[in-house]
Amino acid sequence: MKRGKKYTDAFKKADADNKYLTLDDAIKIVVDTHYAKFDESVDVAINLGIDVKKNDQQVRGAVLLPHGTGKTVKILVFAKGEKEREAQSAGADYVGQDDMIAKVQQGFMDFNRVVATPDMMASVGKLGKILGPRGLMPNPKVGTVTFEVGKIVKELKEGKIEFKAEKNGIVQASIGKVSFGADKLKENFTALLEVVNRLKPASSKGVYVKKVSLSSTMGLGVALDTLKLRMI
Repeated sequence: MKRGKKYTDAFKKADADNKYLTLDDAIKIVVDTHYAKFDESVDVAINLGIDVKKNDQQVRGAVLLPHGTGKTVKILVFAKGEKEREAQSAGADYVGQDDMIAKVQQGFMDFNRVVATPDMMASVGKLGKILGPRGLMPNPKVGTVTFEVGKIVKELKEGKIEFKAEKNGIVQASIGKVSFGADKLKENFTALLEVVNRLKPASSKGVYVKKVSLSSTMGLGVALDTLKLRMI
């Protein structure tokens, strides 16, 4: 495959054949070798030693990244009465009940996070086929089905993200932008890894974190030394 000059130059600079880097070295390479003109996201992929076909080996959770993701978060909240006002005061972009459900059914999608109070879920369930495939369906396991709507809205605005191991047992998440610099990216990565480790299924045997890689949106993927990660 023919690569562009910018990619080739980045590849040489990164010495991409050098696998199993420390976290510090991996972040430095990702930041130093990004070449796109826009502020690229920094993404992490964590390959877990789990069998997602087994119900007791599902890994799904949420983490509040200390420095956020650098992305604009637009939040839709389904709530009524006092909780509706609480969501608005906390900074939710859209708040509603059946009227908002109907709007989403008609194609409204100007949001990337959804929160609902438990008493709204029977109605919100109508949106399962719309929100589910996009990963937007509220879920109590990650705190987006709650009566504490003010708290969760503020956390989402500050950088709380959800993650879920997909069918191959890989957790993928964005931990910020290259402009964050190495220190902030490291703190965000560490926060994510701590939560992933805490969610290790009791029935998972052998090595849990098998492989970890970092990359920028348009840049190279670099593999980390997982043995050294266990000492973080």
